[in-house]
Amino acid sequence: LFVFFTAIYSLILVGNVLIVVTIIYDQHLHTPMYFFLSNLSFIDVCHSSVVMPKMLADFLAETKTISFGECIAQMFFLHLFACTEIFLLTIMAYDRYAAICNPLHYGTIMSRRVCLQLAVAMWLGGLLHSIALTLLTLNVPYCGPNNIDNFFCDVPLVIKLACANTYVFEILIVSNSGVISVVCFVVLVVSYVVILVSLRNRFSEGRRKALSTCAAHLTVVTLFLGHCIFIYLRPAKSLAADKVVSIFFTAVTPLLNPVIYTLRNEDMLNALNK
Repeated sequence: LFVFFTAIYSLILVGNVLIVVTIIYDQHLHTPMYFFLSNLSFIDVCHSSVVMPKMLADFLAETKTISFGECIAQMFFLHLFACTEIFLLTIMAYDRYAAICNPLHYGTIMSRRVCLQLAVAMWLGGLLHSIALTLLTLNVPYCGPNNIDNFFCDVPLVIKLACANTYVFEILIVSNSGVISVVCFVVLVVSYVVILVSLRNRFSEGRRKALSTCAAHLTVVTLFLGHCIFIYLRPAKSLAADKVVSIFFTAVTPLLNPVIYTLRNEDMLNALNK
């Protein structure tokens, strides 16, 4: 397992860093779509780095422990990057909607200033979400149980260890993380349905390219938001499937993003070749 996941983590780092560097250095890729794609790759590197190094170290350890401070820090950064990515995927769907449904006004709708404002807004949203959940977790007493049934710290798992009735806290978690995930997922699906409807009157070549882009985005969205809805839209209890779903969330999706967005994208392939 150590060798297998070390290889996956290495591929995540190499693939996503390569995308960021390519977009920075190729002037032809200085467009809104690739600006947000570079943000996605950066977030994927950070997101997987919050969990995977500790997981790899635990594969080689007799006793798998984490201090309370490290656990809180892991939760904070996990939710910071995960929530920011959810907002980013929603923004990327809006960007594709503007490009495909309003091509003549696209330059005005997604100007450089608007892109920067959206980027700041998504990071601030992720930060506020993470601070709220971290403070919520620190606000309950812990006095006994200290075994987490997973390979990283997450709010529902830590809340379960509290020496108090956590029903209200679980409701707050669902109303925060769960609602954000569901609302963004619904917005994403609706935006892609609108895009698909608008493509009916397009030429076959343009339609094929647009469908390819939308299919790539929907694959990433389903993999990422599927985990969030599964984990955060139910009471805080461990299920057998949690660890498998968490692997997709922390390792598989960050690995697939570079593959989906580069191998299906002619501009990125040309830039990588250069």
